[in-house]
Amino acid sequence: MAGFHKTAETHTPGATTLPQAYLVSPDIFAAERRRILARRWTCVAHHSEIPNPGDFVARDIAGESLLVVRGDDGDLRTFFNVCRHRGSRLTEAPGGTFRGAIRCPYHAWSYDLGGRLRGAPHMDDTPGFDKTQLPLITARTEQWEGLIFVTLDESADPITDAFAPLHGKFAAWNVPHLRVARRIDYDVVANWKLIFENYSECYHCPGVHPALARLTPYDQAENDLHEGPFLGGFMPVRAGGSVTQSGTLCAPPVGDLASGDLGRIYYYSIFPNLLLSLHPDYVMMHTLWPQSEARTRIRCEWLFHAGAFGRPDFHPEDAIEFWDVTNRQDWHVCEQSQLGASSRAYRPGPYSPRESIAAAFDREYLRVMEETGDEPTRPSDR
Repeated sequence: MAGFHKTAETHTPGATTLPQAYLVSPDIFAAERRRILARRWTCVAHHSEIPNPGDFVARDIAGESLLVVRGDDGDLRTFFNVCRHRGSRLTEAPGGTFRGAIRCPYHAWSYDLGGRLRGAPHMDDTPGFDKTQLPLITARTEQWEGLIFVTLDESADPITDAFAPLHGKFAAWNVPHLRVARRIDYDVVANWKLIFENYSECYHCPGVHPALARLTPYDQAENDLHEGPFLGGFMPVRAGGSVTQSGTLCAPPVGDLASGDLGRIYYYSIFPNLLLSLHPDYVMMHTLWPQSEARTRIRCEWLFHAGAFGRPDFHPEDAIEFWDVTNRQDWHVCEQSQLGASSRAYRPGPYSPRESIAAAFDREYLRVMEETGDEPTRPSDR
């Protein structure tokens, strides 16, 4: 999707694609859940998706069902979707609003929006029963640039430390104050790493995305983040234009952008599940939700300046329709790659210099898999 390119002097000679097992093995996927998905900060939503007390979204991280809830005090908390009585799921809904309490549908135990047990029918005569000792189990929750992140690892670095290389980098795009115009969910029959690798290069763009290639020259990209968990850079776009069906801006600028940024599209991958695309007139974000070694759910969201809504020059569908087509082109080639990687004929192939960010993603992935212990620090009862 993106047009990342490193110059020859920063390309790693001899870099190849991942060995087959990393793309097809259930055992490796299970290890990824333990070593990466349970331990890293996972982006779950833009904060505007949970605006009011009682609002929540449900997300699956590393096989755990989690509820991210806005409390009466305005704070966000994440609870394991597990009742403290018999372990029932508290809700099957993907999101919605808890009206004053989180109530288990099995035996009607109820919790306030801070996770404290408030009601437990017919338990008062149980010897030693103490409501204060049975709150919902929490996972750590923090915000960064208006995005909500969750980790299952109690010992993970604070997000301000973990994301220190990105401090202030996206401030001009005003992400915390943008408003979501549309969300589209995709179910892709491909390993999640193939999707990261696809996003990280535009070597494929002339053949797979001819409409995108006409708007942004794939061979003129530059990168400023070359190694580690944060990777990417920018591609130029025609002056006064944007990546839309019409090729023109579809909304007012999202923020107070420098003049140079009005002619650029920035693409960054943020390990392990966020793809962030920064345009002059909108921000597009993809969150990846690995389901198995060969299946990934992807949510794509388009965010615009809050003041754009209702204006006569606001045409969000111009961007959304363009990228929906482009997304589906990407998912198709990722699915074809998954089929090929499953063949007995598959062997790791050489990366081009124009795929050096994809190769850098592989290096970071392998580093984390090799250096990270299997079991994250478990959540407390707080």
